[in-house]
Amino acid sequence: MNSKKQSSLQPFLLTLLEKPLFWFWLAFVIYFILSISGGSPFRVRQHAYFNYLADAFLHGQLNLRILPSNLHDLSFFNDQYFLYWPPMPAIVLMLFVAVFGVGFSDVFFAVVLASANVATIAALLRAADRKGLIPLNFNDRLAFVLFFAFGTVHIILAIFGTVWFTAQLLGFLFVALAYLCALELDGAFSFLAVGLFMACAMLTRNHLLFTGIWPAYYLLSKNWNNRPKIYGFVLLALLLPLVMGSLFLAYNFARFGSPFDLGIAYHKMSPFFVDDYKKYGAFSVHYIPINFYYQYIHYPILSILQRNSDVYMGGSLFLLSPLFFFAFRGIFRERRNPNVWMLFISILATSIPILLLMGTGWVQYGPRYTLDFTVPLILLTAYGIPRVSRRLLMWLVALSIMQYTPGVILFAKYQQ
Repeated sequence: MNSKKQSSLQPFLLTLLEKPLFWFWLAFVIYFILSISGGSPFRVRQHAYFNYLADAFLHGQLNLRILPSNLHDLSFFNDQYFLYWPPMPAIVLMLFVAVFGVGFSDVFFAVVLASANVATIAALLRAADRKGLIPLNFNDRLAFVLFFAFGTVHIILAIFGTVWFTAQLLGFLFVALAYLCALELDGAFSFLAVGLFMACAMLTRNHLLFTGIWPAYYLLSKNWNNRPKIYGFVLLALLLPLVMGSLFLAYNFARFGSPFDLGIAYHKMSPFFVDDYKKYGAFSVHYIPINFYYQYIHYPILSILQRNSDVYMGGSLFLLSPLFFFAFRGIFRERRNPNVWMLFISILATSIPILLLMGTGWVQYGPRYTLDFTVPLILLTAYGIPRVSRRLLMWLVALSIMQYTPGVILFAKYQQ
């Protein structure tokens, strides 16, 4: 009797674990519980600036109508306060702010966004296997979803809110949806959907546009023989990014008198950055060594043990999440596969502005900015795991989760 129950239960569990909706709810429950470590899961952080920008939009203005209690990192221009971040998160939040006001919880919103990210990664990996892009068995996909959800810097961003984390979580979701649409949709609709999500990603974090290199290549290669229709498809893909990009330039012009002025020069930056900004500006090759160190070499657990303050400067992408080392194996194994090189170029192109940017993403635990190219990195890593021991794979996932656990605890204390 028990063996019959087990045999009937196993297919049910396998089917359940295949569903992205299951991963949404599992991630939501765990992220929600973890968010309590910093206070109420429905709290509003003092840096929930997109709520205030959404309120401004609802009242027909571009500068903040209501000022938050903390003005750090806001841009002050012509006696008015603005956000220098692109406005898409505020646009998404307009409905919630219209209902709940500026007191809508950015922490709860981050938990929901992060849970959607986990579900989308589950759907993307399943689609990659079904479409023959990357052969991934059930256990491989299970390991990857657990790894992404709890063994990467995503878990730090998922549970603490703030303007910085909200933008990254939403930008990640748009990029992941663009990749998923490239795989799952066909014809004109696939080009239109990818163009829409990449345009939204660009208006969330501008450099995310570079992550669109792979889906652009994939759609072109999939439809190359469908000429002359493909030319119309390309125009469809470019339509929304061009329209929304033009609106963004007009948005900048209306605020600061120049379409290319984001307001960075006017923002109330931390004193930590003032001297460097005066000497080198917001983007410079001067920042490459320190950014590279804190994103790829620095090991924050040693800083915790030594009680050094640089624990909040970042952390090595590969040491904290060692499963990503298999991305190099993927490049070597599939070096004749153009998809691999397009994924690599997407990562590299997105990395360049990150390395040139003033600041490492401080304050953080782990390489926060690398989340911007984690979608193509996960696919590239997936190319590197065929014939890898399942035991080794799960040990690396467990090690990644264990190494981010002190980060969650430490960051929760910092938030209080």
